[in-house]
Amino acid sequence: MNVLAAILMASASLHITVWPEGADQMTKRSYTLNCAPVSGTLPYRASACSKLARFTHPFAATPKDTVCTELYGGPQEALITGRFRGWTVRARFDRKDGCEIARWNRIRFLFPGT
Repeated sequence: MNVLAAILMASASLHITVWPEGADQMTKRSYTLNCAPVSGTLPYRASACSKLARFTHPFAATPKDTVCTELYGGPQEALITGRFRGWTVRARFDRKDGCEIARWNRIRFLFPGT
């Protein structure tokens, strides 16, 4: 892999907002994460960038026709905006059913303290 491909593979400029008790509550935490070069306010930035680079579509929504378990994982919610590998990102996350819990858990390293 050449250097440009490696940079694009890990390129990210993200703003992460997490509501530990749900978006309808006042308490929220905000972080930034930049990869290539690594910077921002998210704890363990280098590790987060390395983990993100392994995903093809880390922020993809659950397909509409997916059957999900009716399992409640908690009130936590998050919003990620910015750019990833040159693509615009605006993704909401919650833990309201089995599919969304799995989606949350795949990138939980972006949601510290939840």
